[in-house]
Amino acid sequence: MSNDKREHIMEVAVELFSTNGFEGTSIRQLAQRADVNIAMINYYFGSKEKLFETMLEHKASYMRNRIEAVEADQSLTEIEKLDQIIEDYVARFLSQPEFHRVLQQELLVSQREALHQNVISLFAKNTQNVVAIIEKGIRKKQFRKVDPPLVFSSIIGTINQVMQSRTLCNMLMNKASDNNPYQDPQFKKRLIQHLKQMIHAQLLIEKDI
Repeated sequence: MSNDKREHIMEVAVELFSTNGFEGTSIRQLAQRADVNIAMINYYFGSKEKLFETMLEHKASYMRNRIEAVEADQSLTEIEKLDQIIEDYVARFLSQPEFHRVLQQELLVSQREALHQNVISLFAKNTQNVVAIIEKGIRKKQFRKVDPPLVFSSIIGTINQVMQSRTLCNMLMNKASDNNPYQDPQFKKRLIQHLKQMIHAQLLIEKDI
């Protein structure tokens, strides 16, 4: 039950942070929305900053585990690993748009340097693991000699761009303004296909990709 309550508080925090921002959300508001008392939030997390960090670590650990599992799968080639990671990232982003809005807000307008650095370090391992896959492909002469960190940035940057605006997504999909593209399987398929084509064109030495 305690873990369920802790998870519930974090999910409510995502909703409030995405709507009001970190600075605009108080512990009192969070307690009221989550239907818990302030003492319980302090017991589980200690402070709003620690709640934020715990929430990010919880979310980041999912992709970290997925990337590590893909990286360790010896049945996959390096390009197949990247294809799988692209699918996982797109699925994760589209399933939790509010969380990724919170994350981008913190990265762009953080007023707390220590917290900002903690956020960066939480996601650094994911970046390092994907970069390692690209570097391995280069060593095996399967990939061109590219800049691996920037290749990964191209993937995440493209996803972040479409996550920032439903209006942009609907324009690309030629959909009505009230459509939710993040729940549209055709948009998901289109985004995955584009990212794979982009990465294949950047990386693969073979002419036929």
